Amino acid sequence: MTLQQEIVGNAMQMAVVNLNPGQTVYCEAGKFLFKTTNVTMETRLGGPSSGGQQQGAGGSGGMGGILRQAMGTAMQVGQRALAGESLAFQYFTSQGGEGTVGFAGVLPGEMRALELDGTRAWFAEKDAFVAAESTVQFGIAFQGGRTGMSGGEGFVLEKFTGHGTVIIAGAGNFIDLNPADFGGRIEVDTGCLVAFEEGVQYGVQRIGGLNRQGLMNAVFGGEGLSLATLEGNGRVILQSLTIESLANALKKAQGGDKQGPTGGMFSTHAG
Repeated sequence: MTLQQEIVGNAMQMAVVNLNPGQTVYCEAGKFLFKTTNVTMETRLGGPSSGGQQQGAGGSGGMGGILRQAMGTAMQVGQRALAGESLAFQYFTSQGGEGTVGFAGVLPGEMRALELDGTRAWFAEKDAFVAAESTVQFGIAFQGGRTGMSGGEGFVLEKFTGHGTVIIAGAGNFIDLNPADFGGRIEVDTGCLVAFEEGVQYGVQRIGGLNRQGLMNAVFGGEGLSLATLEGNGRVILQSLTIESLANALKKAQGGDKQGPTGGMFSTHAG
């Protein structure tokens, strides 16, 4: 069943979700805004993954099943801790009739509802997740090796699988692109990526070579040494505002850190 939701607002949007009787939606801790009184709220360490939420004592194989479930929850929590994500999820279920719940992101910007049909997963930047139906599984995908270490923001990705609606948020305004419409490949600032469909290959490349122009790009271009690359055929969502640029603007307004004339590579760090 598709989640009945409406995204409202402009500069900082929110999602208003209407729940059918017995329907459950979960969110990352800190993204909840309001609810009607007939909607129950429960905080759990475990998130939906590979049916783990559905296992009960009756169908889990006794003590062995309970132990496996506990180990699975511990692994989920450990992954989220390594990724710097919230350790808990909040679950909302409507009781005795229809209910309403409101959610929002943490930065000024847009929100987007993605519909999963079970054929393709979605990957999103860290902290993009807001809320999802209980039929959507949340996981952590580590972009390993040289790509992850070079990619900065792209090292840890959130992964969504299953069926149903997942709501994500980002900073600034969104634009939807498909690399297939641009020769099969696009290059973006690593902080601009919000989410992409499974089937799109994510990577990181150095900006230019170790020559005069390459150094000029890195020192004065404001992008650092790397760009994210997205290849293949699938939907990609980018944001117009990066967290780094927002943080630099706030620090500059407070008279603290200033990026200076040389851009991102040689930002000054006073105090």
